[in-house]
Amino acid sequence: MAGLGLVLHPTRDVSEVVAIIERWAARHRKTLMVRAEDAHRVPSSVEPVPAEEVATRADALISIGGDGTMLGALRSAVRDPKPVLGVHLGRVGFLVEVEPPDLPEALSRLLSKDFTVESHACLACDVCGDDVVAFNDIALVRQPGSGFVTATLAVDGQRYGYYRCDALVVSTPTGSTAYSYAAGGPLVSPAANAVVVTPSAPMAGISRAVVLASEEKIRLELEPNSAAVAVEMDGRVFRDAATEGTVDISYRRDAGLVVRFDPLRYQERNQLKLSLLDLPFLPDQLRELLPEELRRERNQRELEPPC
Repeated sequence: MAGLGLVLHPTRDVSEVVAIIERWAARHRKTLMVRAEDAHRVPSSVEPVPAEEVATRADALISIGGDGTMLGALRSAVRDPKPVLGVHLGRVGFLVEVEPPDLPEALSRLLSKDFTVESHACLACDVCGDDVVAFNDIALVRQPGSGFVTATLAVDGQRYGYYRCDALVVSTPTGSTAYSYAAGGPLVSPAANAVVVTPSAPMAGISRAVVLASEEKIRLELEPNSAAVAVEMDGRVFRDAATEGTVDISYRRDAGLVVRFDPLRYQERNQLKLSLLDLPFLPDQLRELLPEELRRERNQRELEPPC
């Protein structure tokens, strides 16, 4: 593993984390690279390269930020997937695993290939002739004050009905915990291969989330009476004020590779994050999520006889 590409959060201060990586790379004689437009945010020892070359030239990517940064790193490598290590600088991130203090050990394990790879699917989308990918979701969102999103749904060429709503969200299992969940959609196991179509604040037509098989092709077509909509890809506006056209969506497996060092512990942390949203924990499950030292102290207190 000769070269590592850095993918930086667009606004947060990443200097502390980059300094840790730079010191490690110097000791192990590894090359670091970053997008040319981010060169002013990193030391001069990090090589600036064109944005489209970071993922192709690097052996692995290091995402420094939250889930949004991680999704950007995955999208950048979708044509030639590379392992992506997520360093957490966000808030409630579901994709990132490593905290900054644990980074030196994580980098050494990355170098020695002491990790597993978690494969992620994406949505390959044709938006009125433009090809885009989304690892969380693609959404048709109404502009405030302009009416409602009105679109028909077709699956494998068969028209199923129409939506009239504030937004229409199509998500992967990974994205089911994001916009789709906020709109009332189901939580889908990351082990499943499925696509969820969820309307937000439906006024008429299909009013519930629809779960489709990964092999099925989806087409959303704006109706002539639809308001102007924005098309969002993983939360980023791809097209603004669209008033006509179609979005064709297909599911692509193994489109992204995420580095995992402790998959079980990662799942437990995510379960805790979900519990903060909606899913309650049993007391024993909460105890298992305590740091080991605190668990030992608690167990010892419970074994002591009462005074």
